Amino acid sequence: MLDSVPTALWTATDIALATGGRIEGGAFDATGVVFNSRETAPGDLFVALKGARDGHEFVASAFAAGAVGALVERPIDGGPCIVVPDTLKALEALGAAARDRAPHIRRGAVTGSVGKTSVTQAIKAGLDLAGPAHASVKSYNNHIGVPLTLARMPIGVQRAVFEIGMNAPGEIGPLSRMVQPHAACVTTVGPVHIEAFADGEAGVAREKADIFDGLGPGGVAVINGDNAWTEVLRAHALRAGARVVSFGSAPEHEARLIDFVPGPDGARVKAEVFGRTHLFDLKQSGFHWGLNSLAVILMLDALDVPIEIALAALAEFQPLAGRGQEKTVRIHGGAFTLIDESYNANPLSMKAGFMSLGARPVATGARRVVVLSDMLELGDHSRALHEGLAEGIDAAAIDVVHTAGPQMRALHDALPVERRGEWRETAAELAAIAPDLVRSGDVVMVKGSNGSKASLVAAALADLERRLETDAMESV
Repeated sequence: MLDSVPTALWTATDIALATGGRIEGGAFDATGVVFNSRETAPGDLFVALKGARDGHEFVASAFAAGAVGALVERPIDGGPCIVVPDTLKALEALGAAARDRAPHIRRGAVTGSVGKTSVTQAIKAGLDLAGPAHASVKSYNNHIGVPLTLARMPIGVQRAVFEIGMNAPGEIGPLSRMVQPHAACVTTVGPVHIEAFADGEAGVAREKADIFDGLGPGGVAVINGDNAWTEVLRAHALRAGARVVSFGSAPEHEARLIDFVPGPDGARVKAEVFGRTHLFDLKQSGFHWGLNSLAVILMLDALDVPIEIALAALAEFQPLAGRGQEKTVRIHGGAFTLIDESYNANPLSMKAGFMSLGARPVATGARRVVVLSDMLELGDHSRALHEGLAEGIDAAAIDVVHTAGPQMRALHDALPVERRGEWRETAAELAAIAPDLVRSGDVVMVKGSNGSKASLVAAALADLERRLETDAMESV
């Protein structure tokens, strides 16, 4: 086991032993690990990674912000350094050392085309109730985020959960083997990042299944039993030697969704888990949270957290920013409800969002409105998948559809005239006419891929209340 002290996450000696580096400039004790100099806090180890910019350019800034040491490929003046041949490989080694020095920590890993960040954070909420825990922050789920999250894992926690994502083939397996989870979950598989796979969604399914490669003997694979690719996931998990448990709507699943009733403040769920029926509340109203909640319960069970604690955590878990947060926005003549789903979008999450919005009651004369920006990384399937959203919009009886982006033009043209709202080339142009998009009593969902800037429209709509207050002050 590496040397450690109760007050330090890493000592300089620990880091040098883990990475094979040499200490220059003296010893230090680090209480955190960062790679962004703007996020550096006193006591941190700064890792100088090479990306669009060379992290060595920011070592001085990190020291100025309170970093006690730096992991570098060449000595830098300003503070103690540990010099290694490759800082990314050194970060990976530090993460592996954090894992190996704490074999008592039960680790979970989550991936999926939709919902992986929210499910990961909901699992973390349950882990926190059960004892000291650790998890990914933000969406730190790639070749940097996963080893960074491992390297930040304190030796004193009991459990941890890691989000694992991908943009291209071959990314998930190595990250899962790095984490070596005791339980791994695929929330669902859908047409996301399909432009990177020659065989489209089938390739995505195989890539997601690679999360089971990191499971050791006795590991648990948690899979979505309602997905078209369930058997691909199950077969891969069984080849890896995992015990498979599934969630879905059919009786054969270990966690079966019986009913999901959305309301103005969340939803009531009825489910059968390992043969016992449970009724529980969520602060999430989206229909996809019926199955998401069961994924959380099965993952927590696999990490030795009782279902009573899991249900208590789910009951208090708030929607994450841009992932279903709701707000009542006052405007002239009344108010409207804003559902901010602007962080990301794909065909699966769009359909789930339409279903959830369609189930929301609206006052007489009010409308269900969606404001959509382009879904990205869909390759040659993009036009067809954007046009195909019209079916889900019709099924949910959405009243008005405002759109932004060249890909969303295909949906705009596919809609019947009575549903067509505004279309603009960019989300910024749509945000500029925010007052024209809504009226009092409406329930409005904003959704789009992060890169197509749906968040600009969500922010502009939320800002209408400030405009109202400004107008009121100016009229006094």
